[in-house]
Amino acid sequence: MVFLLGLLGSCDTGPEQTELPLRPHVVFIFADDMGYGDIRALNAASKIPTPNLDRMVKEGMHFTNAHASASVCTPSRYGLLTGRYAFRSEAAAFGIGGFAGPVVEEGRETLPKLLKRAGYHTGIVGKWHLGLGWQTKDGAPARLDPASGRSNVDYALPVTQGPRDVGFDYSYIHPASLDIPPYVFIRNHQVVNPDVVLTSSVYPLRQADTEYAWDKKHSDDNAIYWQKGVWWREGEMSADFRVADCHATILGEGLSYIQQHVAKGVADPFFLYLPLTGPHTPWLPSPENQGKSGAGVYGDFVLDIDQLVGRIIEELDRQGIADQTLLLFSSDNGAYWPDSEIALFGHDPNAGRRGQKGDVWDGGHRTPLIARWPGTIGPGTHSDALVSLTDVVATLAAMTQTALGEGQAEDSQSFWGVLRDHSAGGLRTEMVHHSSRSLYALRSGGWKYVEGLGSGGFTDPGIVRPGEGDPAGQLYDEAKDPAERDNLYAHYPEVVKELSAKLAAIRGK
Repeated sequence: MVFLLGLLGSCDTGPEQTELPLRPHVVFIFADDMGYGDIRALNAASKIPTPNLDRMVKEGMHFTNAHASASVCTPSRYGLLTGRYAFRSEAAAFGIGGFAGPVVEEGRETLPKLLKRAGYHTGIVGKWHLGLGWQTKDGAPARLDPASGRSNVDYALPVTQGPRDVGFDYSYIHPASLDIPPYVFIRNHQVVNPDVVLTSSVYPLRQADTEYAWDKKHSDDNAIYWQKGVWWREGEMSADFRVADCHATILGEGLSYIQQHVAKGVADPFFLYLPLTGPHTPWLPSPENQGKSGAGVYGDFVLDIDQLVGRIIEELDRQGIADQTLLLFSSDNGAYWPDSEIALFGHDPNAGRRGQKGDVWDGGHRTPLIARWPGTIGPGTHSDALVSLTDVVATLAAMTQTALGEGQAEDSQSFWGVLRDHSAGGLRTEMVHHSSRSLYALRSGGWKYVEGLGSGGFTDPGIVRPGEGDPAGQLYDEAKDPAERDNLYAHYPEVVKELSAKLAAIRGK
């Protein structure tokens, strides 16, 4: 039935009109810190074999100009689920730790709430990183004592705010990134194993051959640090939690969610949000993939991501629902991969775009975005339309013909018409980019304007004060200079003035 409805919808002439609402199952696999250029089908020079993601590209549509709304975790995830830029929320505008409170406001429209209204059962399995309502032993706000690695959280008590409040019927989550404590799984707001120990009681802080690298700056001397990319901060951990097993656990829970829903034989579709904890640090590839890529431990870890995608595709096929499922794959920001790693391995996860995770340059926020729905989305197609991950909310609203709340998801513009016809032009004409150090940029009219100097993120120098006679910001010609190397700020003052005013208006300044 869904396939037939897809055929009916594809006959419409209006790019954002459908004769009947479509309600496929939706599975959204969201990688953490993975670059556009890691996928071999999108970058022939990739040193990482990615047969399953390549299959998604071959059997579906990929976007060449898709971007996360911010270049780090929490703001990007907030934008994806709410359809609004994270700078509109003081709590969501920056990366947060594992003990932070909720950043999604009460009453805020979200992707799972929207789909619930459309008749979906909604589930999340994987990384959360949007804050939780922890209950504590002393009644004070949750906090971590960096000296001891201990917190005041009572893990035997359920969290009072979390995925359920955002619209998920089922949740099985890790609170934040896999290098940030606490290291616990939480099912439906209850910690699975509240018996916690310190990570250092299970893992040695160093190994005999440990050598520090450029990423050591993110951890102190109490953190576990074994080698470049293989580190995590000291803190509380469920006694049976093992960092290297996290992906296998997430995959198992995700497969179980799909199996259980199909086994119930219910007519209602499901939405499974599957945000992964990798290839974000710690880079801990499975034993079978160690040494299998040409991009070091990071590349080996990306092989795990690709295999997970393959397992999900296999399960959809096994359950007989592949043609009834919109499968999406993307990443929360660009890869964390400095120039020194590109030189070392000859592998560029950000596919020639300047910068990396955290930066205002395209390497920080350009992401892969692949959509597969056999029988409905044309195979082997691509679109150059400008897309923000904030647009997923409006896109699925258009697909299901579900109204968005008034004044909600204000930064979301549907690309449903593009999914139905890859040659259709997208609705979005401009987009704001947000770096980890709150440097902002506006992409508009073929230009990219950056309000200051520097990367605004992890690439040095992050923030640069202009000297006498220096330009105050950056301006790049998208078509002629996608690598953002030729700063035209001083040459086009009228463009700078126009885009500066537009950016200020969008930000409400």
